[in-house]
Amino acid sequence: MSMFLHQRSLQNALSDPFAAPPPSSANSKRPISILTPTTLLILLCLLMVVGVFSPWVTIPHGIFSVSKPSVSKWNSYTLDQALSFVAKNDTVIVCIVSQPYLPFLNNWLISITRHNRHDMVLVIAEDYASLYKVNDRWPGHAVLIPPVLDAESAHKFGSQGFFNFTARRPSHLLKILELGYSVMYNDVDMVWLGDPLLQLEGNHDVYFTDDMIPIKPLNHSHALPPPGKKGRPYICSCMIFLRPTDGGKLVLRKWIEELQNQPWSRTQKSNDQPAFNWALMKTAKEVDLYLLPQAAFPTGGLYFKNKTWVKETKGMHVIIHNNYIVGFEKKIKRFRDYGLWLADDHADESPLGRI
Repeated sequence: MSMFLHQRSLQNALSDPFAAPPPSSANSKRPISILTPTTLLILLCLLMVVGVFSPWVTIPHGIFSVSKPSVSKWNSYTLDQALSFVAKNDTVIVCIVSQPYLPFLNNWLISITRHNRHDMVLVIAEDYASLYKVNDRWPGHAVLIPPVLDAESAHKFGSQGFFNFTARRPSHLLKILELGYSVMYNDVDMVWLGDPLLQLEGNHDVYFTDDMIPIKPLNHSHALPPPGKKGRPYICSCMIFLRPTDGGKLVLRKWIEELQNQPWSRTQKSNDQPAFNWALMKTAKEVDLYLLPQAAFPTGGLYFKNKTWVKETKGMHVIIHNNYIVGFEKKIKRFRDYGLWLADDHADESPLGRI
């Protein structure tokens, strides 16, 4: 830079045969322009320096009004690309999370890693914070499907934000089926004690679990249970396996339709599960449905409340669902009480490390 800022010594005009004559009085009155070749050269050099060093310069927040999230290569990472990266034998394990659920995601992942299925996991992030966090530590295993929701409003069960969050589930799953993949969906308040993929007997369209507490016989029917008091079955929408068949897609389309027909309101604080049950019941004659064994997939209202049953079915449990309780802290405490909160002492087993 100093070579451009160094002022050249003046030459003696009399010794230079090509020196210009002294300026006339007319010329001396013209305004002096600052845009000389030298100043233009200096400005060009300054622009080059700024261009080189600007990536390492932090611009204070608020100087520019920018509403979009920071640019990241993961913003353009598509569902199709993500599926082709994580799927094994055209099958993928999917969860849907926003930032507050990351500790549960980690706990769930540790349990899956113990059964060597973690490479099949795709995290559908509902906010950029989750997308970047997962892909920063575990590249390629998270994707965001626009639009982005307000993650803070999705915390409370029964709220409109929670409904908006869960109502996107069938749409996400349908996209996966339409791309030709089988998908196992899990909520992240679950822990694997076994490999659920080994429980998928036959070649049915849709597999699901009962959300009822009453104990079934070990050899219970795998048909869709009969309707309850509300005119529909009580199937859990938190653990589902679907194949990319016409029947699997039909259930998801019907689920989306039922959600549109039963939107959230202050008087009717809906969630996605009743709509899923209506969809199953209304398509049962056209779709090959399969109820998974209760002993392998007990609801939280049974596993955490009936110690006698747990003892009698020991060794049969595959996935434990921490439902029938509301609130992050309460769920974590219950997992801890039963030795199922793995994130404290076994974070090194997670692909994400400690969160």
